[in-house]
This record gives sequence, structure tokens and C-alpha cells, in this order.
Amino acid sequence: MSLIPVTILTGFLGSGKTTLLKRVLTEAHGQKIAVIENEFGEENIDNEILVNDTNENIIQMNNGCICCTIREDLRETLQLLAAKKRKGLIDFERVVIETTGLADPGPVAQTFFMDEEISEQYLLDSILTLVDAKHATTQLNDRQEARRQVGFADQIFISKTDLVAEDEVKALMHRLTQMNPRAPQRAVHFGEVAISEVFDLRGFNLNAKLDIDPDFLKDEESANDDHHEHGHDHGEHCNHPSHADEHGHGHHHHHDDDVKSFVFRSDQPFSPAKLEDFLGAIVNIYGPRMLRYKGVLNMEGTDRKVIFQGVHQLMGSDLGPAWGQGEKKTSKMVFIGIDLPKDIFMQGLEQCLV
Repeated sequence: MSLIPVTILTGFLGSGKTTLLKRVLTEAHGQKIAVIENEFGEENIDNEILVNDTNENIIQMNNGCICCTIREDLRETLQLLAAKKRKGLIDFERVVIETTGLADPGPVAQTFFMDEEISEQYLLDSILTLVDAKHATTQLNDRQEARRQVGFADQIFISKTDLVAEDEVKALMHRLTQMNPRAPQRAVHFGEVAISEVFDLRGFNLNAKLDIDPDFLKDEESANDDHHEHGHDHGEHCNHPSHADEHGHGHHHHHDDDVKSFVFRSDQPFSPAKLEDFLGAIVNIYGPRMLRYKGVLNMEGTDRKVIFQGVHQLMGSDLGPAWGQGEKKTSKMVFIGIDLPKDIFMQGLEQCLV
């Protein structure tokens, strides 16, 4: 049986998760989707589209979707769904988990890697984070949960951009890029998002086979605060959000967010033993503060790329494709975390090079 893909939908209270979810469920895509909600209340899907089955925590929706409330542990809910699917009692092709607006998505994501039964049945596809342009500045300033949601994102959707001035949106996008350069950002209007931008993003392949993301770190040079050292030429047409302040938008207010990202790159190969020891040590110390990290590595002793990524203390690596003929063998790693000591990471990684 092929693995059931799972999408985690997160975002602070009122950011538009339910609107986006409704849009996905009502679009005529012909897919059967099981939705797991971990809260019921006014934040939730409007009750008129839910038909409550009082005997179960599972609700059949009028468009063929299945909806569960998490009154029990997420793991048990996922196992129950998989068991019912196997027995032919319910039919669905993918799962969307909508987290409460105050949730840290980390423990939800970890469920898919720490539990063997779950990882044998489900594949975590990606974490989507909604950010409310109208209230984001206050939320990101005041609430660590909001910052963590941004740090975990594989894709960021910015809602309510029509309610704020254009330069405010640019300042927000710049800030989000500093926090998480690996997540593409898109302004969305009333949850109108193509299904192709929500499902099968393969943003989170910590499984046995890690797919290589061809665009990985494509824009990270621009987001990296040290990028000028690398001689990266932006050119006159560069409109990457992280340069908004350089292009005369006048965002002089810099936020000292605790969620930050940095990139390490080197053209020298890594020593596998040294790198393993160093990564093991930093994950041991800083793991709870390391939200997401990912890399394409040039390792001594193999002519293939080594793909590595992790969330918190969980780390995985695998051999990717061979380096192309004439392709520069550059290792690139991005780390996103809470108050991580960049200098310790950078110096430690330098010392792992051959």
C-alpha cells in the first residue's frame, strides 16, 4: 500500500486557515481528503458543512471529505483512520491536519518520524503556514508560537494583504525571508490557492529516500545576511523581498526575531566522520531550538550528492543524484532556529571540511 500523504496547515489565530481549508475541500479536484482538526469552536469549519456522527470522532462532510476532531492523541487518530481505510469503512487519499492557531507544529511533524507504525502508513508532505498581513507584526513581535510557525514552514501564504499598505507587505515579506529563506511566500486572497500549491509539495522528505529539491537555496544567497562575501551579484532587476530595504522602501525598523536563519556553504568536501560527530553534538545541545535544517553536501568518498535534513533532534540523510559533469561541488546548508549561535555552527562546520 502506498503511503498516504499528509499536509499540516498552521498559522496564528485568525490567519485564514479555515478559509483556505474550505476552499481546498470544495474545489472540484476529485480527491478524497481526510481532515483532522485539533480544535472545535468558532475558529473551526462552519458547522453547516459538517454532518456530525455522534458515535465517532469522525465526521462525514457533504463533499465526501472525512473530518475528525482530535479528542484523543494524534497518533491514535491517524492509526484509527488508517485501520478504517484498510477495512474499507472509509475512503480517502490524503490527510490535512489543521492545527490550532496557538500550536507549535514541531511535535505534530515529529509524530511522523518517531512512530514506526505511523511512518509505515503516512508520508509527511509539507507544512503550510498562513500569516495574517494585518496583524502579523504584533503577532510575530509578541508570540513565539507565531515565529515558530514561520520557522517550520515549507510554504508561506500571506493573507489579508489587501488591508495593509504595499510597503508594509514588503516589510513583512522581508522579515519572513530573514526568518525562513527556504519557504516560498505568496499573497493569497480569501484562500484562493491552486491545489497544486497546497498538495504534493514534497517539502518535508525526511523519509528513507530524500528527494533533491532543484530550487533548494536558489534564493538563499539573497536572504543570507553575509551574502556579499560570496560575490553574489543581484543585478538591477533583482526584486527579491529580502532586498526591499536596499531598494529604497525605507524599512529601517529591524526586528530582533529569535527565529533566524543562516546558510553555510563551501567548495571543500566534508569529512564524513567529522561532520557526523559535529552534527550529533550540536543536535544534542541545540536540537529543541533547531526548527528546520537542510543541506546538499559534497562528501569525501562519494561522487553523489548527500541530502541531509532534520527537524529538532531528528536528522536524516541519504545519497542523492551524482554531481553533474562540470557542476561545481558546493556544499550548502541552511539552518532555521531559535537563537542559534551562528558563529559556533559556522566555525564547527569549517572544521569538518577535509
